[in-house]
Amino acid sequence: MNRLFLLLSFFMGVVVLVSNYLVQFPIKYFDLEKILTYGAFTYPIAFLITDLTNRYYGKIAAKKVVYIGFFLGISFTFYFSTNFSDLISVRIAIGSGTAFIVAQLLDVKIFDQLRKKEWFVAPLTSSFIGSSVDTFLFFSISFYGTGIPWISLSLGDLTVKIFVALLMLIPFKLLLGTIKTA
Repeated sequence: MNRLFLLLSFFMGVVVLVSNYLVQFPIKYFDLEKILTYGAFTYPIAFLITDLTNRYYGKIAAKKVVYIGFFLGISFTFYFSTNFSDLISVRIAIGSGTAFIVAQLLDVKIFDQLRKKEWFVAPLTSSFIGSSVDTFLFFSISFYGTGIPWISLSLGDLTVKIFVALLMLIPFKLLLGTIKTA
C-alpha cells in the first residue's frame, strides 16, 4: 500500500494545483466566461482518487490521502500559482484549501457509509455532495465581493463537475478490479 498510497497522495496534490491554476481562467467560448472555468474539468479527479482509496484501503487511508493531498496541493498552489500581490489569487488559495478539506472529508464519510450499496452509489453520491459543498465554499470564499460573478460561475462549474463525476464512474469501475489491496 505504501507506494500506491504515496502515488495517490501526490496525484491529489497535483490535481489541486492544476485545478487552482485553471479556475483563474474562464472559458471564453460560446459565451461561457460568466458561468464556467477550466478548473471544473480537473477537480472531480480528486474525488476519484479519494473514492478509490476509500474503496480499497478504507476511510482512515482515504483521510490520510486527503490530508497529504491538502498539504501538497496548498504548498504547490502557494509556490507555483499564488501571486501574493493579488488579493484574489490569495483568496483562491485560501478558498481552495478550505473547500478542499471540508468537501473531501465529507466525501470520505459519505462514501464509507454507502460502501455496501451497489458499486456506483457510494462514489456518485459522495462526489455529488462533496462537489456541491466544495464549489459553493470555494467560489464564495474566493470571489465574494470582488465583482466577479461567482454565483453564476459556481453554478456553471458545479454542472460540469457533476457531469465529470458521472464520467469518473467509468475509470472507477475499470480500476475496481486492477488495484490490489495490501
